[in-house]
Amino acid sequence: MKFKLKNLIPLFDESVSSWALEARLLRWLTLIWLFVGLAMLFSASYPAADMKYGDGLYFFKRQLTTVFLGLILFNIIVNLPFRKIIGVSHWLLILFLAFIFITLVPGLGTRGVYGTSRWLSIGGFPIQPSELIKPFLVLQSARVFGHWEKLSWGIRIAWLVVFGFVLLGILAQPNLSTTALCGMTIWLIALASGLPYTYLGGTAAAGVVLALLSVTINKYQRLRITSFLNPWDDAQGAGYQLVQSLLAVGSGNIWGSGFTFSQQKLGWLPIQDSDFIFAVFAEEFGFVGSVTLLVMLAVFATLGLMVALKAKNSIYRLSAIGITTLLTGQSFINIGVATGVLPTTGLPLPFFSYGGSSIIATLVATALLIRVARESNEAEVVPLRRQSIKNRRESRFLHKNK
Repeated sequence: MKFKLKNLIPLFDESVSSWALEARLLRWLTLIWLFVGLAMLFSASYPAADMKYGDGLYFFKRQLTTVFLGLILFNIIVNLPFRKIIGVSHWLLILFLAFIFITLVPGLGTRGVYGTSRWLSIGGFPIQPSELIKPFLVLQSARVFGHWEKLSWGIRIAWLVVFGFVLLGILAQPNLSTTALCGMTIWLIALASGLPYTYLGGTAAAGVVLALLSVTINKYQRLRITSFLNPWDDAQGAGYQLVQSLLAVGSGNIWGSGFTFSQQKLGWLPIQDSDFIFAVFAEEFGFVGSVTLLVMLAVFATLGLMVALKAKNSIYRLSAIGITTLLTGQSFINIGVATGVLPTTGLPLPFFSYGGSSIIATLVATALLIRVARESNEAEVVPLRRQSIKNRRESRFLHKNK
């Protein structure tokens, strides 16, 4: 079969009609989620970009560049055998783990607010290794825990040490929220694989101790927790961000102020194009729009769990569980932060928040879930056109050999 360049773009992929139902639904949900997110980024980032760079489309155009690259990777992955992807997952995990530790080297990592060092600048574009490692951390966790009983204790310990280095490296940046999300995802994959509760209990306790230690060392993390408990006590200081977010969400009422008509994004709400973009969405689309987004996320999670239940291979099943947990868990945490249900974190809202590394990692993750859905159901789906050609060939063969 001839390769067609246009097949790299999801909208022109001619193989979609032969996919399993779950794979097709996940694909459409992914594209809808992506395009709604791009529309919201345009609205949320325009005033800040216009004020800072004199170009209201500055952030939007940069996001489009990474979306284009992400969509190419997306379509390569959904059409690539899963065994080939899982076969290189450990190398990609090690590569991004090395990048994480490079960010900690003075002069190599790009410094952010509060002294954080989470980015590397490559060719003028910042990349965030802690975002890009997420899909491959899920795959390798599924691979290790899916084959746990077949592995020697030496290999088990070696990979547990690698996972530990991933979490410690991200925590050292410091990035407690991403560390917690990755740790919980690994833990849930291990739980789903049937690991003994004694192992799981011990690692959970260690995770809580590390989180408490991080909060004790980093003053800004303590301030986030105390301001979360009652942001109105210091509405012009530590609680300012959350107070402005709550005002934006509350201003949306039932139907919202309308697309692009948010007032809080006009210099009042900090980080309105990334961590707190949901507050702008809630202000512009109101309670109805917010509930619609939550329903979409719930449908995505349900489809992901259905794919996991249908998977006959344990690695496929654990990968589907891990990816579903990662994407929907991160989304609900971000929304919980913007609405004051959870303490402030630095987790982006998948497909909405500005950030090239986040958008690429999310597209790769959704593509992996779709690929699992395709392979888990491939025996049940037979393209009609190909089947009819096969039948005609068989009938000709039988006729000649009568």
